[in-house]
Amino acid sequence: MMKTFNGVAATGLLIVAACLANAQTSTDLEIKRAYKNLIDAENRHDLAAVKGMVWDSLSALFVAKAPVGWRGYWGIDDVMQHLHDMYQQPFRIDPVYEEEKVAFITPDVAETYAPVKITVAYGGQNPAPKPFIMVLLWVRTPKGWKMTTDIPIPVPPDPAPATA
Repeated sequence: MMKTFNGVAATGLLIVAACLANAQTSTDLEIKRAYKNLIDAENRHDLAAVKGMVWDSLSALFVAKAPVGWRGYWGIDDVMQHLHDMYQQPFRIDPVYEEEKVAFITPDVAETYAPVKITVAYGGQNPAPKPFIMVLLWVRTPKGWKMTTDIPIPVPPDPAPATA
């Protein structure tokens, strides 16, 4: 009788563990879907759709090339104005979705990391695809996951091999 109880208890614990793992996977998928939807809207230059995915806060941050140098665009209005200006010229993001990672800082705050190629002409840039690591922070709101911070990190070219 005790062996049967232990077997049932162990099976129950495995089922609970599997359910907890699936819950995490489900949330990972929510974040990945939100990221893909954001990228798709950005590539369509769909400002209304993008705005619906950005956290409506003065603390929303988008780091990007400015007409001179790089800067942070703070608050949803500043972020959306910058995207509007950027979309007037060639702009496209091509993520490597297979390498996208999601890390949860808390159950309601997540970070995505993805290698991307960004093609952009804004600020005098040559509109050729360039490699970046895109790091986004997300917050869970009553209206779903919203992007709070977008930081593209330029990937420098590999150094030339040393010659002797």
